[in-house]
Amino acid sequence: MRLRLTPRDDSYYEMFADSANNLVIASRLLVELISDGADREAITEKMRACEHAGDDRTHAIMRRLNESFVTPFDREDIYRLASCLDDVMDSMDAAVDLIGLYSLDRLPKGIIDQVEVLERAAELTAEAMTRLRSMKNLTSYWIEINRLENQADQIYRRLLAHLFSGEYDALTVLKLKDVIEELEKAADAFEHVANTVESIAVKES
Repeated sequence: MRLRLTPRDDSYYEMFADSANNLVIASRLLVELISDGADREAITEKMRACEHAGDDRTHAIMRRLNESFVTPFDREDIYRLASCLDDVMDSMDAAVDLIGLYSLDRLPKGIIDQVEVLERAAELTAEAMTRLRSMKNLTSYWIEINRLENQADQIYRRLLAHLFSGEYDALTVLKLKDVIEELEKAADAFEHVANTVESIAVKES
C-alpha cells in the first residue's frame, strides 16, 4: 500500500462510473433500435443525447485532470481510460446514426449478436468502475471482456461473409458494412477500457 502525504482527488471514481453507466443506457438503446416496430427516429434522438452526455462527462474528467494536483492513479491512465470510454460511446452513436442516415429498414440477423455482446460488455464495465477505488475483484472483468471481444470478432467475420454472399446489392453491402464496422469498433474500445483498467491495477498493486 502506497503512503500518500497529500490529499488526492477521488471524484474521478464517480465520474468514470457515470460514464460507464451512460454506456449501459446506450447499449440498451441499440437493443431497442433493432427490435421489431422500434421508433428509430426517437431512439436516434435518445442516443444523440447519450453521446452528448458522454462528451460532457469526458470533458469534465479532462478539466478535473488539469486542475488536480494529486490524482488517484497515473494521469496518463486517467486520460486513456476517459478517452477509451468515449470511443465506445462514439462508435455506438455512429452505428445508430448510420442506420438512420442510410434508411436501413432491413438489418442482418447477426447484428443482434453484435449488439448483445456490446450490452453485456457495457454492464460488466459499469460494474468494474464501481471497484476501481478498491482495485479488488477486477481480474474476472478484463478476462471476460477479452472473451467477449473475441466473440465479437467472430460475429463480425460471419456478418462480413453474409454481406458478400450475394443476398444484398452492392450499395446495401457498403451501407451495412459501415454499420457493423462501427459496432466492431465499439467492442474493440470496450477491450481497450479493460486493458487500461488492468494496467492501472497492476501499477497500483
